[in-house]
Amino acid sequence: MFETAELGRKIDKKTYKQRVPPLREQLLRLQEEIRQRGANQVILLIAGVDGGGKGETVNLLNEWMDPRWMMANAYAPPDEVERQRPAFWRYWRDLPPRGRIGMFLSAWYSQPILDRVYGRGTTHEFDARLDRILSFETALADDGAAIVKFWMHLSHAGQERRLRNLEQDPLTQARVTHRDWENWKRYDRFIEVAEHVISRTHTGKTPWVIVEGEDAYYRNLTVGEQICDTLSRIATDPANPSHRPAAAQAANKAEKKKNKAYKRDIKKVTDNINVLTHLDMSQSVSKEHYFAELRELQAEIHLQHLKARHRGIATLLLFEGPDAAGKGGAIRRINTALEARNYQVHGVAKPTDEELAQHYLWRFWRKVPRNGYMAMYDRSWYGRVLVERVEDLAGEDEWRRAYAEINDFEYQLTEHGIILIKYWVHISKDEQLKRFKHRKRTPHKRWKLTEEDWRNRKRWEQYESAVHDMVQYTSTDKAPWTLVAGNDKRYARLTVLQTLRDRWADVLGDAPAQPHGVRDAISQGR
Repeated sequence: MFETAELGRKIDKKTYKQRVPPLREQLLRLQEEIRQRGANQVILLIAGVDGGGKGETVNLLNEWMDPRWMMANAYAPPDEVERQRPAFWRYWRDLPPRGRIGMFLSAWYSQPILDRVYGRGTTHEFDARLDRILSFETALADDGAAIVKFWMHLSHAGQERRLRNLEQDPLTQARVTHRDWENWKRYDRFIEVAEHVISRTHTGKTPWVIVEGEDAYYRNLTVGEQICDTLSRIATDPANPSHRPAAAQAANKAEKKKNKAYKRDIKKVTDNINVLTHLDMSQSVSKEHYFAELRELQAEIHLQHLKARHRGIATLLLFEGPDAAGKGGAIRRINTALEARNYQVHGVAKPTDEELAQHYLWRFWRKVPRNGYMAMYDRSWYGRVLVERVEDLAGEDEWRRAYAEINDFEYQLTEHGIILIKYWVHISKDEQLKRFKHRKRTPHKRWKLTEEDWRNRKRWEQYESAVHDMVQYTSTDKAPWTLVAGNDKRYARLTVLQTLRDRWADVLGDAPAQPHGVRDAISQGR
């Protein structure tokens, strides 16, 4: 694979000076055009052998282009804060917004390559890590990110010359470490592993560009021209929504709505049975029993919470359901049993401009709880396959691929050791109407009722169909859905608390207390 990057290609100084000015002018023009449109984020992954020119390339790009709209990221071994989250948390955190260019030095490739070279882990584990990388990059590319990955290559002899030259220069000698020479001794193994990495993760949307790094002039022009080609492609791509004429966009949207309306009419006739119709909505408990059971459950949860905090076990609860289903009430009953400093409640609303400039999962990655802490979401990332699907805020290709993206996200959470519990709190359409009317009559609850709530109610059947698909495609062994019959608020709250208590008991090794008359009506979609 790397023979083509050891041909000794060079560019003389005169030619270099002739070609650089027009290249820089073009790069700056394209950078500003892409920034103004704000339609795509650009991700440049710069990896390669030690001494191959990775750092020099980042410095060069900051010199050639406008550094105000460039973001450079280099990574040391994870610090204490980063170790308390899934491995990819810090990469999601550092993604550039749409319209900006992010440069990543080795980043998510560095540790898997080093571990493989030094014999840490099996082949199966290594390939699983590459699959994780590929899923990450594909999710970003599918969302419109332009990704180019550069591998800066040197021959074995060329790497030795480069390292010795760096050591002899007082300005650069500190950059050469003992580890660099240890890696150089394993050059052949590094190349073998790098070939496997590139073969496994090179795709049409996330390509690798192998750059011969011996001659700095050749390396600089090769990288600059490749980036120029990428930016030009973004700027002229007719598939980019920002380039479609307004009339064409409107016609496409109208046709899309027409097709979806037809599909929905068919679903109304054929989809009379779904996961929600199997819930027994008549279940209830008495007021006296509710308060006695509530007190016991909250006491147990309080002790479990302290134990989980002490052991460094993070917990993430998410609540979905129709408007007025009682999600907030259930969350408040959990909060009462917890230490306020150890948890956060996130109300998820319409994304901000900052959040719209990123992949839809970005805002949730940023708020992943640390080890020992707890996060609760009133609405969540499932908005992609619920409200965005039903309200035509996401295209069909976007919400359909979101099932796999969400499963991958949740797998990373649970793989890290986070307890993830997903609740769908359901109520009947008649019960929702009753609660809406009550909110309208109650001054301190009136603010909860909006025009959007009434509009969503008109699409009840579409939402039920979307929920059925959501449970079908995202209820997994590690992250199952808990469906809660919520017509009786007291019953729903006890069910939510019981589920949390029992899940913590499983993880902490405690024997869960026997429920006192509250039947286990939790239905987990498979």
